[in-house]
Amino acid sequence: MLKALVGTRSSQQMRAFPTVSSSPQHAVIPAQSFFHPTVNPQDTKPDRPIGYGTFGVVWSVTDPRDGKLVALKKMPNVFQNLVSSKRVYREIKMLCFFKHENVLSALDLLQPQNLETFQEIYVITELMQSDLHKIIVSPQPLSTDHIKVFLYQILRGLKYLHSSNILHRDIKPGNLLVNSNCVLKICDFGLARVAETNSKKHMTLEVVTQYYRAPELLMGAKHYSYAVDIWSVGCIFAELLSRRILFQAQSPIQQLELITDLLGTPTRADMKYACEGAIKHINSRPHKMASLCKLYLLSSHASPEAVHLLTRMLQFNPDNRTTAQEALSHAYLDEGRLRYHSCMCSCCLTTAAGRLYTDDFEPVAHQRFDDSFERNLVSVNQVKAELHTFIHEHCRRSRRVPLCINPQSAAFTSFTSSTVAHPSELPPSPHQWE
Repeated sequence: MLKALVGTRSSQQMRAFPTVSSSPQHAVIPAQSFFHPTVNPQDTKPDRPIGYGTFGVVWSVTDPRDGKLVALKKMPNVFQNLVSSKRVYREIKMLCFFKHENVLSALDLLQPQNLETFQEIYVITELMQSDLHKIIVSPQPLSTDHIKVFLYQILRGLKYLHSSNILHRDIKPGNLLVNSNCVLKICDFGLARVAETNSKKHMTLEVVTQYYRAPELLMGAKHYSYAVDIWSVGCIFAELLSRRILFQAQSPIQQLELITDLLGTPTRADMKYACEGAIKHINSRPHKMASLCKLYLLSSHASPEAVHLLTRMLQFNPDNRTTAQEALSHAYLDEGRLRYHSCMCSCCLTTAAGRLYTDDFEPVAHQRFDDSFERNLVSVNQVKAELHTFIHEHCRRSRRVPLCINPQSAAFTSFTSSTVAHPSELPPSPHQWE
């Protein structure tokens, strides 16, 4: 019942196949050697672009080593400035660090030729057929079971990230990849960072797509926590229930007003992280009472349990918002947990005595992501050299035949990163309350 959710994308007749390189210099391989000897060219599919993001473009390509379709992400112009180059370095290290079913990770990295010409990065990940945004806007029906399984996986992946000390900071339907059997993976860590334990250190507000942006961000908070990701999940949960965006405004200030129209005017205590300009704006508006009854009208899927969990996620005060671990223990997700671990996951074991399930109620005991490598990076050239070394070391440890892009491929010049951002995806203005 949970299969065939995703339709097939149209194929574009363009080719940019990666090629096998047998030498550390990555010499250009002739066209007739595009594929590994065990791969039949007739069995491959045309390479094609499948998505565009903030920091790159993703293509569906055939891995010539085993003939499997994978996703190839190109991150161009990495070393334009120190901030962006450090951000890319962090994302690459995160993708190599992740080991979780519901979080996308790097299967491989393509080795750059040499340090002097090193300007772009290619990352190979698992290919997923669609994303949650495409599913929500499609005419395909979404049952209560679908919603529970999707929400369970989002929270499960988010719990892993938060227990790794990582803030995603851009949770939205387009960053939740889904394959044909409804397995979901969180992706796009271009804005992710290690959570800041020092509350005196200011954090950037230029995060999270507007429709899914937490009120503390909209109100100019200088410091925020994992709760910003939980707010985004709450917005997505409501969107799954209703098949429409919960808070869809034209500007950050209007976004905040839509939130207060539903949740009511916050108290001064609820706005303790907000700047004075935002507090003054809220207090200048007519006082609003919470209209949570509107949440019951989202759809036929909005049961009392669903609304209860939703209200725990959509708390104006981030200190009152539920955590990923607490949300996973909510009664609404019991069926989603059972369905996922019965037939979808690979983390549980089937033995002669029956199925052995993992326990999502317990804290995840694993290594936290270490971002100490960033502290001594003071120049673009230094980041470039260290990232170049990291990729080569990673490829050496993988013990697989290295890959490189064939620049003579007909579609190589089409493998671009051009994208037009939707107004809701533009970063908030840090001066909106001045």
